[in-house]
Amino acid sequence: MARLTDPITILKGVGPTMAKRFAALNIFTLGDLICHFPRGYEDRTKILPIEKMEVDVPACFKAMVMNTPRTAHIRKGLDLTKVQVADHTARLTLTFFNNKFAAEQLQYGREYIFYGTLTGDFVGYSMTNPVFEALESQPMTTRRVLPIYPLTAGLSNAAMLKAVRQALAICDTPAEILPESVRREFGILDASRAYYAIHEPANMAEAEMAKKRLIFEEFFVFSAGLSLMRAARTEKKTAPYRNLNLSPFTDALPFSLTGAQKRAIDEIVHDFSSGAPMNRLVQGDVGSGKTMVAAAAAYLAIKNGHQAALMAPTEILAEQHYHSLSRLLTPLGLRIALLTGSMTPKQKQQVRTALENGEMDLAVGTHALLSDATQFANLGLVIADEQHRFGVGQRAKLSAKGSDPHLLVMSATPIPRTLALLMYGDLEVSIIDELPPGRKSVDTFLVNESYRARINAFIRKQVQEGHQCFVVCPAVEENEDLGIKAATVWAETLQKTVFPDLRILLIHGQMKGAEKEAAMTAFARGEADVLVATTVIEVGVDVPNATLMVIEDADRFGLSQLHQLRGRVGRGGHQSYCILTSHNRNQETLARLKALCKTTDGFKIAEEDLKMRGPGDFFGSRQSGLPTFRVANLSMDLQTLKDAQAASARWIDTEGTADTPEAIALRERIGTLFARAEGTMN
Repeated sequence: MARLTDPITILKGVGPTMAKRFAALNIFTLGDLICHFPRGYEDRTKILPIEKMEVDVPACFKAMVMNTPRTAHIRKGLDLTKVQVADHTARLTLTFFNNKFAAEQLQYGREYIFYGTLTGDFVGYSMTNPVFEALESQPMTTRRVLPIYPLTAGLSNAAMLKAVRQALAICDTPAEILPESVRREFGILDASRAYYAIHEPANMAEAEMAKKRLIFEEFFVFSAGLSLMRAARTEKKTAPYRNLNLSPFTDALPFSLTGAQKRAIDEIVHDFSSGAPMNRLVQGDVGSGKTMVAAAAAYLAIKNGHQAALMAPTEILAEQHYHSLSRLLTPLGLRIALLTGSMTPKQKQQVRTALENGEMDLAVGTHALLSDATQFANLGLVIADEQHRFGVGQRAKLSAKGSDPHLLVMSATPIPRTLALLMYGDLEVSIIDELPPGRKSVDTFLVNESYRARINAFIRKQVQEGHQCFVVCPAVEENEDLGIKAATVWAETLQKTVFPDLRILLIHGQMKGAEKEAAMTAFARGEADVLVATTVIEVGVDVPNATLMVIEDADRFGLSQLHQLRGRVGRGGHQSYCILTSHNRNQETLARLKALCKTTDGFKIAEEDLKMRGPGDFFGSRQSGLPTFRVANLSMDLQTLKDAQAASARWIDTEGTADTPEAIALRERIGTLFARAEGTMN
């Protein structure tokens, strides 16, 4: 028997060229191949008489070849083979293009099973390029439930089927990891049967049973991993904070905290006094005031003799946090430092020395905080902003720089409840569901290119009224194949042709950190009227005077990303607007964009985004640290998720440390899963 770790090149027909094609799908071993699951199925088990077949509906039928196939050479690169077939109900003409196999294999007087789509009308019916098999042959593409796999260039479904069938014949399936009691309780197939049936189902019912087992398994593994992390955390102890007086902090604020902010802070205070390390998520919509909550937490940690660190995903956001927290906390006697990758070695060394010597209370930075060179004298609180940009391991790496410090993670990306159950299963959750007073909803409109003159006139009107505008493009450089607006080209067009009298600035992700900071600072100071940008301004950038957000080719963004971009305006007391432009005519795409125009509730938008795009694309990139679910669909399999979470929690309590083969295999699978998820972050 072969092993799951053996390379796929041991299979017949898989040489170096074919192996490269499989590699494009991250299939390198027999185990990878067996775990490359179908994306759907075609039920080809029912064989119809020709007269019962419907036009444009694929179907199987049995028919006899009524003449010798004839091939005509039409022109260079085009051969056409025609043959007539019939059953007891009707006659049908089959046409094959460039199919030498059909011409050679179809023999006069013999019966075959065909699968294809009928075309035509009352004048006559025909079929083009059907697949076929001899009656005595083993069913491969007819008379079976056919798996349809995710593929890549040069790799056909037939080639995938052949390789998978070989692998299943010579290799054991992955080890059983679900306890027998769990399988019995939820009516779940055992591993060997499920992994075989997902590829070779006897019928659609068995395919569904196999799929149910593998969905449950994916959720069970991830939930068990989070439960193990939660259990390990509850065993840790830390000295409770004694000084919980926030009055100096709140009295210094130029405004009152909202009720939602106060609730979140109260929950953090409770964690600080519990004697166990806090592990809490503060989740709120755009502009809900999470930074104030983080500032209050940092203030308390520092007043109790500890240092705090706030990690942001981009330098622009880190620098903005540094400036806003400095304004809040420096007057209260706290010492704050900024640490980013673009600082000079000397600047970074000065900050790191001050942190290690305890001469700085709060470090605000990017991934530079994770460097081995960054050490703290007494790190007591770790804050991770835009949590979905950091994986579990990255949070843990920063936390390891202290002795079981408290952890506070923040997200301005509203997460659907179904996704939050997975992403934040190891965290307690505080939700800020209230916007600060004075925030007005942003009016949102969807238009096409015919409105360009009106858009430009509206931009000019906003500027004449003393306001500023964002214009966001999906690309940095022009790409003729994509046909979408590029920030560099569009900024030049606006400045030279459309608004020569206005001040246009450009910012995008390929610029150096100092250049981006200079452009963003200039715009925030009112030194420019229009900022043309890419999604580098998606998160956290705060310009209260900006009242208009124009998003070009809006169909290129996810709903949640569009909502984040829209949140860059409406941050002052003025009525603000968001204009989405798109020349896409796809009805589903337009429905998705219209959903954004109807609501400003980020959580409703996130639910809609998850339904339409699925969890794999939810964040627009592979930055979330989430595992890649091969079978599960978070928007459709909620009940299975709940069942798996409940079962995994019980398993942790009863068998989590057992030495049974299943428990050992499950712990290994958990380790592999989290390692793979973290690998997408690097």
